[in-house]
Amino acid sequence: MTQIVVLPHVDICPQGAVIEAEAGQSICEALLAHGVEIEHACEMSCACTTCHVIVREGFEALEAADELEEDMLDKAWGLEPHSRLSCQSIVTETPLTVEIPRYSINMTREA
Repeated sequence: MTQIVVLPHVDICPQGAVIEAEAGQSICEALLAHGVEIEHACEMSCACTTCHVIVREGFEALEAADELEEDMLDKAWGLEPHSRLSCQSIVTETPLTVEIPRYSINMTREA
């Protein structure tokens, strides 16, 4: 099992979370399995950007994003160098720390 630290998100995971994920599972699948209700409007088919996360630690352990994911990420709010679509990012044995951005293309919340 691989540890994923989810940084606090005011709406989705206010206290943050530490979860255990199986290698081979997507970050999105792992979050949802542990009650972190990350949005995934396209049902994890790499057709939107609502499951966008920023991988703060462990980014280098993930397989590189393919061209389709890169194209989708170009549409994501708050894109950063370590941004990934959580539905396309497969957990390895390396622990991860992820941040769920405050905004997505489906919802905009103000402080």
